[in-house]
Amino acid sequence: MLIRIPKPSELKENQVTDQNVYQNRRNILKGLGYLGAGALLSSHKANAFNLFNNDDETSFKTRALSFAQTTSENDKHILTPEQKIITHNNFYEFGTSKADPVETSQNFKVDPWTLKIEGLVEEPITLGYEDLYKAFDLEERIYRLRCVEAWSMVVPWIGFSLQKLLQKAKPLSSAKYVAFETLYDPKQMPGQKSRFSGGGIDYPYVEGLRLDEAAHPLTLMSVGLYGKTLPPQNGAPIRLVVPWKYGFKSIKSVVSIRLTDKIPPTTWNKLAPSEYGFYANVNPNVDHPRWSQASERLITTGSLFNRNRVATQIFNGYEEVAPLYKSIDLARYI
Repeated sequence: MLIRIPKPSELKENQVTDQNVYQNRRNILKGLGYLGAGALLSSHKANAFNLFNNDDETSFKTRALSFAQTTSENDKHILTPEQKIITHNNFYEFGTSKADPVETSQNFKVDPWTLKIEGLVEEPITLGYEDLYKAFDLEERIYRLRCVEAWSMVVPWIGFSLQKLLQKAKPLSSAKYVAFETLYDPKQMPGQKSRFSGGGIDYPYVEGLRLDEAAHPLTLMSVGLYGKTLPPQNGAPIRLVVPWKYGFKSIKSVVSIRLTDKIPPTTWNKLAPSEYGFYANVNPNVDHPRWSQASERLITTGSLFNRNRVATQIFNGYEEVAPLYKSIDLARYI
């Protein structure tokens, strides 16, 4: 299996995210009346400097995982530092500011956990918390994560191919799509208590893929990063990772995977259909209505004042998925 990793020459150090872009994205929420300007600064730590704070203030306990190591070639690539990955997050269930999830999720309970795979399958599956780590052999995959807000990271995920899970469930011939759903638990996820505090989203968060996208070898169910189980702000205990799509497709804290014969609803498409499509493939040739997608800010090492950018690649550089869309107008079906 080929896992496309950007070449070292394509990645430069000293590149960080631009807070203006993600704030611009939230303008639509303000326009809908779901997000006040004050919510953008709801946390005393909700600012760009938090990216470079190396203090460990988290209380959620992760644990080391046993997994197949990557090849030595992958070690040459510049990874986003772990501290930045776990403190710079979009997870509206825990708040709409980048700094909110790490602050408000540390008492999140992941054990017990139930993940159900059902719908148009021969063999419905229910996985408990420990099953997430034992049902399939775990491997590390270094993927580039491209947010629709025009920033990106390089993340060493740990997990297993969704293809393996689907094969075990045995999809029926009538199954065409895969629907995903995040845990709904307003007691643990403060953003779910109200559409006003949760960015206007009608919870639970839902996502979807075509069956052939879900079954592609690159599509990953991640249970960890940087050698350990996932922290809650990054989607513990299990999340989807689809590296050639914008980050909002990679749904977090998944409790349901359902195979269906109809296109499933997806959260951001429901909220703003003119801005967020079902496919959401990374495409530098199709701009967001309010900003360019031609380039991105790569979060690696460096200070706040380094503003170098990298060119965005079609499918985020994972060109092996192109045959999935050979009959689709990528400019029309966003």
